[in-house]
Amino acid sequence: MTSRYLGIDVGGTNSKLAVLAADPPPRLLATATIPTGGGDPGEVVDRLAAAGARMVAAHGPVAAAGAGVPGLFDETSGQVVFLPNLPAAWTGYRLRDPLADRLGVPTALINDARSFTLAESRMGAAAGCSTVVCLTLGTGVGGGVVVDGRLRMGPHGRAGELGHQVIQLDGPPCGCGNRGCVEAFAASAALCRLGGQPSPEAVFAAAAAGDERAAAAVRVTVGRLAVGIANLVTVLWPERVVVGGGVAAAGEGLFGPLRAAVAAAAPLVDPGAYEIVPAALGPAAGAIGAALWAKERTGG
Repeated sequence: MTSRYLGIDVGGTNSKLAVLAADPPPRLLATATIPTGGGDPGEVVDRLAAAGARMVAAHGPVAAAGAGVPGLFDETSGQVVFLPNLPAAWTGYRLRDPLADRLGVPTALINDARSFTLAESRMGAAAGCSTVVCLTLGTGVGGGVVVDGRLRMGPHGRAGELGHQVIQLDGPPCGCGNRGCVEAFAASAALCRLGGQPSPEAVFAAAAAGDERAAAAVRVTVGRLAVGIANLVTVLWPERVVVGGGVAAAGEGLFGPLRAAVAAAAPLVDPGAYEIVPAALGPAAGAIGAALWAKERTGG
């Protein structure tokens, strides 16, 4: 039987799981969603492992597992450094080894935005492209870069923090401790605050209906985001820029103005050389990417 891989995308509220068959091209066999739940890290790991075991029993066996985590970790030890959307008790917790022990297969960790990037570049909106930029727009602005077909990870898997480009030196404070990052302008909370609406979708809807405050918020957010993407396009010349996450659900209300603003901010790059497109894999992208990472890390 073709090797199969389990992916787990650990979220602040819900966690997603996926099983892939590795035969080229990779095939998605099944997905599931469970509440991440509270409690100490050991209790959460128990729930994730139990859900993973159910997936493996139904769709496995699997050769390895991958876990996408919403923050930073030490790649050598598997120890959590910072998970901003989960309780502080996670800091210092050695996540990889207990998860591997409970699943009974080799397990690799990957940042959730990088797992999204891997999934969209292999099986999603940028499949077949050699150089790709991916961004997720939501509570924060995450991302990743694929160069010549390889996901750029860097030391400890921390390369690709696209949302933390500084685009205004005296800009608003960002959660990373810096000021003027793309995330400080384009995260959902910043858009909602500027637009006076409870959700990004509501801001875009109000803008489309003629609300000037919401329209101004969209212009500012799109303009700042475009600067960050234009920087990446100018440096990397990707074939495709993939944008996902909650803010991206605005559709052409976002993508139309964004394409025009990026073209204007990147005058050295032929606009016909790249496309800016919505993500294609939906909520399962992170789990799919984690499974793909498990395959790559174990040489499958």
